[in-house]
Amino acid sequence: MQAHTKKLHTKGSVALHFTGPPENKEKAINALKSLGFADTSDSIPWRDAFPEFDDNTLPGVALAGARTKEGLTQEELSRLTGIPQRHISEMENGKRAIGKERAKILAKALNIGYKVFL
Repeated sequence: MQAHTKKLHTKGSVALHFTGPPENKEKAINALKSLGFADTSDSIPWRDAFPEFDDNTLPGVALAGARTKEGLTQEELSRLTGIPQRHISEMENGKRAIGKERAKILAKALNIGYKVFL
C-alpha cells in the first residue's frame, strides 16, 4: 500500500482531533470532508516514507539521477568533467560534498541547473 505523502496547505488551516464512538467514525469523517477538511489519519511524513532522501544524501541522489537520465556512467561523467570517478561515487553516496564550483561543472555536463546539487 502506498503511503500518502501530499502535504496539505497549512496557511489558515486547523488540525482537529476528536474522540467518540467508533461506529460513528465514517459519518464524522464524511461530514468534515463536506466542509473542506481532509482525512490525514493514514498519512505519514514523507521523510518516514522515503528515508533514503535524508538531508545528507539529496544532492547525491540528484547527481546519480541526472547522470542516469543522460545515460552516462560515472567514468564517462568523470572524463567529461575532469572530476575523478572515485569522487563522483563519493558524492553520489553522500560521503563527499559537491560544492558550488563542482556543482556548476557537473550541471553543465548533465544539462541541469547547478542548484539541484547544493
